[in-house]
This record gives sequence, C-alpha cells and structure tokens, in this order.
Amino acid sequence: MKEEVISFPHLASYCTPISFFLRNTTNHEIREAPKITKNTLLLGSKYAPDTVCIPFKYNLGNYIEALENGATILMQAGGGCRYGYYAEVQEKILRDLGYQFKFFSLVDGDHFTISHTFKVMKELSPTLSFFRFSYFGLLTILMIIYMDKIDALIRPRIGFALNPNEFKSLRERMLEDFSHTKGFFSLTRTYRKYKSLFLHLPINKPEKHLRIGIIGELYTAMEPFSTFFLEEELAKMNIEVKRFTNLTYLLFLKKWQTKRMLRRARKYCTYTLGADGMDNVYRAMELIDQGFDGIIHTKPFGCTPEIGAIPIIDKVCKSSDMPIIYFSFDSSTSDTGIKTRLEAFYDMIVNKKRGI
Repeated sequence: MKEEVISFPHLASYCTPISFFLRNTTNHEIREAPKITKNTLLLGSKYAPDTVCIPFKYNLGNYIEALENGATILMQAGGGCRYGYYAEVQEKILRDLGYQFKFFSLVDGDHFTISHTFKVMKELSPTLSFFRFSYFGLLTILMIIYMDKIDALIRPRIGFALNPNEFKSLRERMLEDFSHTKGFFSLTRTYRKYKSLFLHLPINKPEKHLRIGIIGELYTAMEPFSTFFLEEELAKMNIEVKRFTNLTYLLFLKKWQTKRMLRRARKYCTYTLGADGMDNVYRAMELIDQGFDGIIHTKPFGCTPEIGAIPIIDKVCKSSDMPIIYFSFDSSTSDTGIKTRLEAFYDMIVNKKRGI
C-alpha cells in the first residue's frame, strides 16, 4: 500500500509548527510544499479566476507544486472573508486539472473548533487519541506564541544590526530546534535560550531613528514573499518596524480584543468592517498615539474589507498629519514599482522628521 503524503500551503515560517503538529498526530509522511517563488504565483494565476485575490493564487500554486512533489493529502486552514470558500473552490480547480488527492479543511464553517479539528485529524489517523491530539496541539500553540514573541523582539533591532545576517541565521537555527522539541519544558528552555542570544546580538541603534508601523490584510502582512520582503527592505533603511498581525493575534487575541478596539475607534467605526478592517483603523490610531513616523498599509488587490477601511484610515492619518502609504498586491505588481514608492515614502518621512 502506497504511503500517504500530507502537504499544505506556506505562510511565512508557520510551516514549522504545522509540520511539527502533523508529524506528531499522524502516521503519514509530511512533505512541505516547495518554498514560494515567482513560479508559485504564475501557477496559481494561470488556473485561478482573474478577480480572486493574491493569497488564493499563492495557495493554489503551492497546492499544485505540492501535488507535483508527491503529495496525496492536502490540508487547508483558512477561515473568514472570502477565504472561507477557498477550500471548496481550490479543490474543484485541482480536480478539474486531473489531480487525485484527499482534501481536508481544519475550519468548521468560518472558525476553528477543537471538536472539528480533532474529527479531521481522527480521519487522517484513526488510532489518534484525544490526549495526544490535545498535548501536541497545545505544544504547537506554545511554539507559535514563542515564534511570534521572538519576531516581535527582532523587528525593532534588525534594522540596526552590525551584521543582519546573524539575525537571519540565528532565527533559522531556532526554528530547526523548535521542530525537534520533545515537550513543554524543552520548548520553553529553547525559547529562553534564543531570546537571550537575540538580545545579545550587537546593534547600533541611535536614539533618534525612524519607526514605521505595518497594518493591513493578514496574508500580505505575514507572508514576506507576497510583499517583496517589505520588512527586510525597511530594515536595510535602518528603520524600526512594528507589525501587529501574526498567528497569535489571529487565533487567540483577536476575539477578545475586538470590543476594546471598537470602543477605541468608535469615532470612526460604529461596527466592525469585516476581516481586519476595523482592527487596522484602531492600529492606525495606536501608531499615532505612540509617535511613529509613518504607516504602511498592505492588502491584496480587490480586498473588500480593506478597501472599506482605507478612507477611514486616511481620515485618521490626515487628522494627525501622519504619513501613510498604501500598497496593493496582485500577480502583475512590480517589485521595482514597490521599491521606488517605498524609497519616496522614506524620503518624505525623513524630511518631515527633519522639519523640511
């Protein structure tokens, strides 16, 4: 009997905890999709509807590459917005292309539930106990939280590193060690070890430096390839970066913070705007209060919640003279165009800070 091979789309470095969870809760081989490249987007764009947003195209391209790489089981973990229908549409496209595979979605309707996720995992591995599922599920959650904590520590520092490659290589070593963790104690010990190592990497951070906050749609905020490695470009300009969106926020914090954010943004939003629209209005207000020098808003072309939020965010920024630039990404977006606009934005906020 041929061994089943599980694969799933990429999303930044979160393939590390996802692979860890699947390896420890199934008896199948876990084979990550090839890293995202321009070919991934070309494949997804070739077979996706023209009007669908770019995360759909990246995911579809990832699936095709995974299937060509021997995957027999595909996993989907999307929810919310139009993403709630991605699983069904992508499965239909892939079957129409002639691929044979099993398809599982970890989302129950529009959100995660423990019972549904366990049911899916039980289908994949009938002998899986609820205890093992819970143990490695909680361990995976803790891994995600630690990853996001380390990233939040890196962003204000890497732009001033004496050797930025040290941050990158150390992070890769951390993810490798995370993937081989044995339990909660060893994971926490590894996290503390790397936290200390990152804090001791040499930097030269002047007292007066530029600070920019990144807000916007979740995929373009988290997947660096989709924005032409925007955060890396900012780091090269010696800029401190703050980004709100990560898996810790989306999976565990967003639900509890929504009412508080809506109260804070009530001057501009009576209701939530769908997806992260209202969240980004709130974040723009927070960045202004914290004295940041500029805001970058990213979204896929055609993202309805963010399109609705942009006029409100623009009003918030204009009322406080906060510089903001909007980047919209699709398969036809040019990295040269993005970098040119980013450089112009940088010059503008530098001049503003100097009072020119």
